[in-house]
Amino acid sequence: MAGTKMLKLPEVLEEIEMSRAAFYRMHACGKAPKLIKLPNGQLRCRRSDLDAWWERCEQHAA
Repeated sequence: MAGTKMLKLPEVLEEIEMSRAAFYRMHACGKAPKLIKLPNGQLRCRRSDLDAWWERCEQHAA
């Protein structure tokens, strides 16, 4: 995993312009980018997972 860019949840929320509550609703339905929970309880999202999620969003919008 060395070299993999990991984004903090606030960074993800800022990029996708979504509130934390809306994000968690999407996550509960399985429609949000994949998150990784660290041993300290913090959440991270791989850059590649967020990019793949954007791709899926664009394909569904087309």
